[in-house]
Amino acid sequence: MSDATLHVTSQNPDDFAVQIADQIESFLVAVSEVARGDEPDSAVPFLLLEVSQLLLAGGRLGAHEDIVPDERYEPDLGPEGDVDEIRENLARLLEPIDVYSEVFDPYEPRKAPVPARISDDLADVMADLRHGMAHYRSGRTVEGLWWWQFSYFSNWGSTASAALRALQSVVAHVRLNQPLAELDGLDTDQDLGDDALEAEAGRVMAEEIAGPLGLPTVRQPT
Repeated sequence: MSDATLHVTSQNPDDFAVQIADQIESFLVAVSEVARGDEPDSAVPFLLLEVSQLLLAGGRLGAHEDIVPDERYEPDLGPEGDVDEIRENLARLLEPIDVYSEVFDPYEPRKAPVPARISDDLADVMADLRHGMAHYRSGRTVEGLWWWQFSYFSNWGSTASAALRALQSVVAHVRLNQPLAELDGLDTDQDLGDDALEAEAGRVMAEEIAGPLGLPTVRQPT
């Protein structure tokens, strides 16, 4: 893709920059709406959909050639937007399934799973995306795209991927009527191995969370 395509001044919906910005804006708006808690029954499947769509934009950024910003130093954006309220609202909304176990880097040998939180993941992803969006909205299209691409590789891509797997697992457990292991009492600053995670895990049946999360369960055979 040529540099001219990145330096667009029109809002042609076929332009790469416009498409990426639209997908990111959709995610930011959608997660903010979910965090308000107006429709808790549909929160998990809706987040699954939005994170999946965001990662399509991430994949396109990852497959794109390196985007080089116009300026050597990043222009000052002023104070960063606060995502703590969204983080806290999501934590309350997702409380039954917020904590999950994740392997940070699947290519590093003998790495033990560590506890993580979907609410933390989504808030961190939003912080990265908002930073790039501030550049984009200020007319610095290439700067915004550079930040989204760079932070996709360095942070939000892996973070969103981990959250997606956790959300997909919740939906799968419910739809298949399988027991769901709850990481009861774990905190995200603990570095726990498989045995410790198993010892701490409580048993929560999928149907017990299906109602609060608005997810149908599979009918049991008679």
